Amino acid sequence: MMNGRYPAAGRATRQRIAGEVLREHLSVVPTRLSRLVNIRFTSSDAEFSAKVVNAWSDAFIQTNLERKVQATSYGRNLLQRQLAQQKERLDESQRQLVAYASQERIINLPAQQNGDGSTSERSIVADELASLNAALSQATAERIAAEARYREGGARGASSEALRNQAINTLRQRRAELAAEYQKLMTQFEPQYPAARALKSQIDQLDRSISSEERRVSGSIETDYRGAVERERALKERVEQLKGSYLDLRRRSIQYNIFQQEVDTNRALYEGLLQRFKEIGVAGGVGVNNVSVVDQADVPQRPSSPRLILNLAIALLAGLGLGAALALALEQMDEAIADPDEIERRLGLPLLGSVPKVEGVTPRAALLDRKSELVDAYLAIQTNLAFTTEHGVPRSLSVTSTRPAEGKSTTSLALATMLARSGKRVILIDGDMRSPSVHHLGGVANDRGLSNFLAGQDDIHSLIFEMDDLKLAAMAAGPVPPNAAELLTGHRLSLLIERLHEHFDHIVIDSPPVMGLADAPLIASRVEGIVYTVESHGIRSTLVKTALARLAAANAHIFGGVLTKFEARKSHFGYGYDYGYGYGRDGGAESKGQR
Repeated sequence: MMNGRYPAAGRATRQRIAGEVLREHLSVVPTRLSRLVNIRFTSSDAEFSAKVVNAWSDAFIQTNLERKVQATSYGRNLLQRQLAQQKERLDESQRQLVAYASQERIINLPAQQNGDGSTSERSIVADELASLNAALSQATAERIAAEARYREGGARGASSEALRNQAINTLRQRRAELAAEYQKLMTQFEPQYPAARALKSQIDQLDRSISSEERRVSGSIETDYRGAVERERALKERVEQLKGSYLDLRRRSIQYNIFQQEVDTNRALYEGLLQRFKEIGVAGGVGVNNVSVVDQADVPQRPSSPRLILNLAIALLAGLGLGAALALALEQMDEAIADPDEIERRLGLPLLGSVPKVEGVTPRAALLDRKSELVDAYLAIQTNLAFTTEHGVPRSLSVTSTRPAEGKSTTSLALATMLARSGKRVILIDGDMRSPSVHHLGGVANDRGLSNFLAGQDDIHSLIFEMDDLKLAAMAAGPVPPNAAELLTGHRLSLLIERLHEHFDHIVIDSPPVMGLADAPLIASRVEGIVYTVESHGIRSTLVKTALARLAAANAHIFGGVLTKFEARKSHFGYGYDYGYGYGRDGGAESKGQR
């Protein structure tokens, strides 16, 4: 230093020394599994170290941004100028192509795909020449055939047409018969005999008729031959004219193809530049730097070291708060219907009963076993249904749910079975025309059923089949219609229920689910009420409430809810529901029965 300042003459030396100091004392350490780096500078002066690190990071960011902006901005501006120039070339080449085609009257049909996968335009002249050439080949073949027939007919009467002519063959046969009679007379009489003269006159007349008919056939063959020759000549002239036009078109199309190639080249270049221009505008983020400072370097006040007590206290408080918040959130998010009393408490529906989950056996097989838990459960539901109307169990009801696979079809079958076992005449109708299932239970085809009657068929008895083992009648859904809701909007369903009441005491309809479909509200408006099934631990209460609101909007009467697939061990009240339908079916239950 000279007088407290650095002289300009030693600047290069000072820069070299500063660079060596940085290389020896500065380090850039990447943080694993992240995009962060730590910049560290070691010196005996804490303030100087912080200043060097901050200056290094700021300089790197500025340099990176300048390089990026300069590169992308230059490339974008260059491409923008090239795009404008290429657009002008493309427009000019297209105008040139159209003007030349109009001047030379070159008309091409739209492009079609060739056998090798490429496409090319077709000229009208080429299409017409191909068509006429095919017609000329056909006319030549016809002329050769006609000429063969004409030359064959040179020997009068020997042509194939004459031999196939029915009239000539008939005349010849008659002449042969008369000639035989004439020869027979000649054995006894002279030619001047009147009968012989008459036969001779008839034979001569037949000869003249045969000759006349053969001349007519020969004339027809000659006319066909000359017509074929004339058609061939006319087509040859037209083909020769088109050949000249096609050659002239080929000559004029040379320049047209040159212009077309220029248009295609300019279009390809323009599209390539445009794509590149878009990529530059997106890639890298013009004017946006991808490097930033997360933490500025501060002057350290004291040595850093772990503060164990403080860290443990913070972790304990944070853990307690997080655990409490998580428990509260889980409690609020648990919207599943778990226990039977939640049917009334959450949904506001009367509880008709709960049905235990049956495993290892089909619902139909469980219903056939009168000692099964499923039978006991639905007997209780039937008993509760008897108190829903002033006349006991509703005469017509539908069973529905919020979504599929909640047990509505099993409930429909079970209620119909319980009513049938009580001595009632019951019919089960498959109202789910979108996903029918009743025909599977009856082992019949789904080619006849509810959709047939709704579409206009009046013969109800042909649509019903018997389920003898369950002692009830059933009606399948029938062929799947294009729009089931349109069939249900008419009066046919009400008419069906009215006519079925003449023969059955109770009508149970297996209705489609409510959510997403208009079928269930339409069916609900035609029956006395609805039995609503809810799957235990299977659906959120908010969805059930939404479905119930849709039914309420349709003025549907809901008798109550049935909780299906209930498992007591998963309920909120532990053992409370274990003492239920399984009572009396095992050893423990037998000991209880000895009280």
